[in-house]
Amino acid sequence: MPDIKVSFQDQIPEGIPKVLPQPKAYDTSINHAPKRKEILSPQEKNLALRNALRYFDPKHHEELLPEFKHELDTYGRIYMYRLRPDYKMYARPINAYPAKSKQAAAIMLMIQNNLDYAVAQHPHELITYGGNGGVFQNWAQYRLTMKYLAEMNDKQTLVMYSGHPMGLFPSHKEAPRVVVTNGMMIANYSKPDDWEKFNALGVTQYGQMTAGSYMYIGPQGIVHGTTITVLNGFRKIGKPPKGNLFVTSGLGGMSGAQPKAGNIAGCITVCAEVNPKITQIRLDQGWIDEKIADLDELVARVAKAKAEKEIISIAYLGNVVDVWEKFDEANIHIDLGSDQTSLHNPWAGGYYPVGLSFEASNTMMANEPEKFKEHVQKSLRQHAAAINRHTAKGTYFFDYGNAFLLEASRAGADIMAEKPELGREFRYPSYVQDIMGPMCFDYGFGPFRWVCASGKPEDLSKTDKIACKVLEDIMKNSPKEIQQQMADNIQWIKGAQDNQLVVGSQARILYADAEGRMKIAEAFNQAISDGQIGEVILGRDHHDVSGTDSPYRETSNIYDGSRFTADMAIHNVIGDSFRGATWVSIHNGGGVGWGEVVNGGFGMVLDGSKEASTRLKRMLFWDVNNGISRRSWARNKGAIFAIKRAMEVEPNLQVTLPNLVDDNLFETN
Repeated sequence: MPDIKVSFQDQIPEGIPKVLPQPKAYDTSINHAPKRKEILSPQEKNLALRNALRYFDPKHHEELLPEFKHELDTYGRIYMYRLRPDYKMYARPINAYPAKSKQAAAIMLMIQNNLDYAVAQHPHELITYGGNGGVFQNWAQYRLTMKYLAEMNDKQTLVMYSGHPMGLFPSHKEAPRVVVTNGMMIANYSKPDDWEKFNALGVTQYGQMTAGSYMYIGPQGIVHGTTITVLNGFRKIGKPPKGNLFVTSGLGGMSGAQPKAGNIAGCITVCAEVNPKITQIRLDQGWIDEKIADLDELVARVAKAKAEKEIISIAYLGNVVDVWEKFDEANIHIDLGSDQTSLHNPWAGGYYPVGLSFEASNTMMANEPEKFKEHVQKSLRQHAAAINRHTAKGTYFFDYGNAFLLEASRAGADIMAEKPELGREFRYPSYVQDIMGPMCFDYGFGPFRWVCASGKPEDLSKTDKIACKVLEDIMKNSPKEIQQQMADNIQWIKGAQDNQLVVGSQARILYADAEGRMKIAEAFNQAISDGQIGEVILGRDHHDVSGTDSPYRETSNIYDGSRFTADMAIHNVIGDSFRGATWVSIHNGGGVGWGEVVNGGFGMVLDGSKEASTRLKRMLFWDVNNGISRRSWARNKGAIFAIKRAMEVEPNLQVTLPNLVDDNLFETN
C-alpha cells in the first residue's frame, strides 16, 4: 500500500498512525550513531522486542517484529526508523504548531530544534550530541509526545520517563507543562554497561544535558562557554590569545564549537577529528577555516600562523594523539591544551584510539568490545604521555569536563598529582577548578539562553540589543569583583550577529548572574507585551551555577568533601518546578558520563503577561542563588561575596554562612 501524504499539521495529532507507513531505506548520507555492542541475552532480546511492540496495535505486531529484530541485531537498538516523519525537522514558528496551549507549542518547537539535521549529531537515531545524548529512544515516543503536546491544555502536565511519554495528568495552570526525567537509575545500576543494557531494552535513555531536556541550541551554547574559557585560560597564563596556540580535539556535537570559539577569542586553534563526515560539515558550516590531513603540512601551517600572528582555526583530519606527538617532535609550542572527545562514552564511539582507522574502530567496538577497550586505554596512556611532554615545556593543559583525566587515570596513564590534595587528585585541573568555577560560577555567572519563538531573525536582533542595554546599565553600578564578567559578555553580545552563531532556532546565549537574567527576562517580557517581538523561550545549559552536581566538572571546585553529593541539582529542579518553570528536567549522566553526574534544567515561556513577569522573578532568582548558597557553604570566597550581596537585595533570602577556621590552629594542635 503506498504512503498517504499527510500534512505536518495533521500528522502531529495523529501520533502513531493507524495505517503503518512504509519501511524507510537506511540513509547513508546522514551521520549515524555507531552500532551499539551486543549485550542482551536471547531472553532479554525478546523482552526488548516486546517492549517495542507495546506501542502498536497487535494487528501490526507480525509485520513489525522481524523489522525491529533486524534493527536490534544490526544497530544494537530499536529506533523504529519506519516511523520517522516525512516532514522536515526544524523549529517552526510557534504559531505553526497545532496546539491548544502556547506553552506546549513552545516545547514542540524546542523538541524539533533538537532533532533538526543542522543541529543533531545523529538525527535518525534521535541523538542530539555527545554520541548518545537522546531526545527519545525511538520514533514512536517522538510521535506520541508530539500528539500529547498538541492535545494538552494548561491544566495538564505531561510526564516523561526517559523518552517515554507516560501520559497527561491533571495539574494546574502554574504547574510545569512537562516534567522530564532521563536515566534516573537506582545507584547500583548506573555503570556504563547498565546504560547499554537498559537502553537496549528500551526502558531508559541517556539524555545528556540539554538533549533530553529539549533545550539544546546547537553549538552556539558551547561556543560561548569555550570562548570565555579560552579567554580566561590565556589570562591565567598571562598571554594574549593573538599568535598563540590552542590544541584540542573533537568536532562532533558540542565539541564542534571549539574552533569557532578560538576564532572569537582571537588565537590559533588546531582541533583534531577522525570522522571525515562531521569534519566536512563543520568546514561547510564555516565553523573551521581550513582542513588538513597531513601532519607535516599541519606543522608548516601552524608555524606560519604563529609567525604572522593569525587568527585561524584548523581541523586536522586524524587522531589528536598524533598531533601532540608531532608537535612535540617539531618543537611547536602549545600554549593552551585540552580535549573534548566524548570520553563519557569511551567504548561506543566517544573516543577513537590512535593507530586504528575510523572505520576499523567502528567495526571493532561493535564486534570485539573488549579488544576495542584495550586499544582505547592504550591510546589514553599514549595521549597523556604526549601531553606531559608538552606541559614540561610550559603548556597549560586543562580537562574540559569530558572525563579525559578520569578515563586516563582508569587506563593507568601518568596523570595523577605527585602530591594529591582533597579534590586535586589529578596532575591537571578541570577547567571549572581553575577557570569557570572561581571566575564565573561562584559569582553566579552561567549560561543563560533564550529562543525567539517567532523564528524571526529580526526578533533575535532586537533581543540582542535589549540584553546588551540591560547589561551595560547593570555594569555602571557593578562591584569590581564582576566587572570582567560583565565586560566579556557585553563584548560577546555585541559581536553575536557578526559571528553568525545561529544553527537551528533563533537562539542566543550569554553568561549572566541572577540580576542580569531577571532584568533581561523582564525587558523581554515587556517588549512582548508592547508588541515589539513575539514570545521568547528562556532556558540555560545544565552546565551552570546550580543545575549540576558533577565532581569532576561543575562542582570540581567544591573542596568541603560534598562534591560527590547531588542535593543541589535535585533541589534545583524541585524548586524551579513550583516557582513557575514551563518545563523541568533531571538527568543521570551528562558530559562526564553515566553515573558520574546528576544534572537538571528548565524552560520558561515569556508571553508578555503579568503572570510571566511574576514567574520569571521568583524562579530565576532561586535557580541561580541555590547554587551560590551551596558554593558559599563550601567556603568558596567568590560565592560568599555573591550570596551576601544577594541577601542585601532580597530581604526574604536568609542563607547559612560558613564560619572560617584559622589554618594556624591545625599547626598547633
